[in-house]
Amino acid sequence: MIMKKGAAKNIAKGAALLAGTLTAAETVGSVYFYRRTMIRGNAKTKRTIKMAGTDWSQYMPLIEERKVRMMGQLHEDVYVESDDGLRLHATWFPCGEGKKTVICFHGYTSRGLSDYIGLSEYYRSRGFSMLLADERAHGESEGTYIGFGCRDRYDAVKWIGWVLEKCGEDVQILLHGTSMGGAAVLMCSGLSLPPQVKGIISDCGFTSAKEVFSHVLRTMYHMPAFPMIQIADRINQKTAGYGLDECNAAREVRKARVPVLLIHGSADTFVPCRMCDEIYENCASPKRKLIVEGAAHAESYYKDPKAYERALDELIKETITV
Repeated sequence: MIMKKGAAKNIAKGAALLAGTLTAAETVGSVYFYRRTMIRGNAKTKRTIKMAGTDWSQYMPLIEERKVRMMGQLHEDVYVESDDGLRLHATWFPCGEGKKTVICFHGYTSRGLSDYIGLSEYYRSRGFSMLLADERAHGESEGTYIGFGCRDRYDAVKWIGWVLEKCGEDVQILLHGTSMGGAAVLMCSGLSLPPQVKGIISDCGFTSAKEVFSHVLRTMYHMPAFPMIQIADRINQKTAGYGLDECNAAREVRKARVPVLLIHGSADTFVPCRMCDEIYENCASPKRKLIVEGAAHAESYYKDPKAYERALDELIKETITV
């Protein structure tokens, strides 16, 4: 079939117009996704809980009971300044002289006082002081852009320094993170940590923001990750100062020297369990892994507290000497 020159030009113009329209739509969609995901105030706790799919209502009586007891303990607000000038907040729960301390990092759109209510009695009964950090752009900490572990790992170093100054050089420290906080402590493992950091616990931590966002787009929004993630990545580099795969927990643990405990629920659809397996395979330091059968996102402790506490006991026995 012979096509006239004018018709061919019209088809080419139509194709270019369609491509331009699709590109514009993808850009608008990417900006929308970025703004509701990465910026404080737009990232909503209720939306995160709904997406994660964990039924917290069944655990609320226990959580409320422990919260009352926890908040009845001596505690105070403390602050440090981040490398980029943000005022970061945490809540300090001292126990004795604080020579055993766990620094806790919460999940996406949560805050320090929310994610560790269940574990508070475990740690305090074993003589641990607790420092519950509000990660940047969360809780009472400053910041506009969420760090997704990449920036939070440097903030964690600041909190380690605060504990050293508060408790002395003979303090022994554990880092415990959940979800985004779990990714942060794993990413922190690749840094040069002081010898007082004895162990790292990551509960349902992800590999990188890029990979977890790609998973969410495909499985929950039924959308292709390309090119939305690439556009969001460029935006984030310009606004927040880091790339979405600039820091990947599976890469950082290749440099780890501190013993690592990985915990994940087999039924986690928000952060898939395969990410835990990938991190475990790449971890260069002494490592152990607990997969809690049937546990959804961040549900492992409540689903099987005995197994969870047993895994913590084993790590503490091997790493803490006080």
